[in-house]
Amino acid sequence: MQPIAIGLIGGSGLYQMEGLQDICEHAIDTPYGRPSDVLVSGRLDGVPVVFLARHGRGHRYLPGEVPYRANIHALRQMGVRYLISMSAVGSLKADIAPLDMVLPDQFIDLTRNRQSTFFGDGAVAHVSMAQPVCPLVAGALARAVASHAPGVQLHQGGTYVCIEGPQFSSLAESHWYQSMGASIIGMTNMPEAKLAREAQIAYATLAMVTDYDCWHPQEGPVTADQAIANLLANAARGQAVAREAVRLLAQERPDSPAHHALSQALITPWEAMAEPVRARLGVFRHDSC
Repeated sequence: MQPIAIGLIGGSGLYQMEGLQDICEHAIDTPYGRPSDVLVSGRLDGVPVVFLARHGRGHRYLPGEVPYRANIHALRQMGVRYLISMSAVGSLKADIAPLDMVLPDQFIDLTRNRQSTFFGDGAVAHVSMAQPVCPLVAGALARAVASHAPGVQLHQGGTYVCIEGPQFSSLAESHWYQSMGASIIGMTNMPEAKLAREAQIAYATLAMVTDYDCWHPQEGPVTADQAIANLLANAARGQAVAREAVRLLAQERPDSPAHHALSQALITPWEAMAEPVRARLGVFRHDSC
């Protein structure tokens, strides 16, 4: 099979990609187990893509149960170098309203119980997360919102604080996250973004706002039903945006700094790694697109 350069991860309520043709399902094994679901390859307007439902079809995994390492490893096995993460989030700012879209450029990771690296056990690397989002992928998403989501309020930049969950925040926690300067809150983009960087994948998040968490004095605390209802209301526009961003990325094939993340991060030389370690990490090795 030819490598597929562009991948899509669907979050809550986004268990399939509309308009995908020539569909083929791939049950992939990784050194970290099976991913959340089969990977679904196909073509969007003629462009080869691969889609993965982050929580599994039918929403089987809590945020803390998602097999993030298996997901990213499996996508990299398919050849993915550009990854669009579609995610439901809560707003921590008054000017970011439900049904708005956000392209965060920073993350605060407050997760506690998740494996967040491919390295260790015979190989050491320290990738930079100073700029965790690929500006080229985010830029394609911004252009796609402008052309394919008329009327949607887009917020470019901002910090996504990722909590462990699965419970929503307490009021004190919500105020704490605001004091950090965070713009939005979610439960799934960490360690996903860290692992994508280690895998030399250019990553960006299309965040779809569903609620005001619990801090807003005129709005009730978020409920799962409310979040899913607002996500589904925005899902068609989110998929249209992702579809146009796929077209732009396929046309431009930008060389992202993320594609070379290991060039100055890998401490253990490849030749010094034991054969099982090279087999586990070798899929990440090539810098070329």
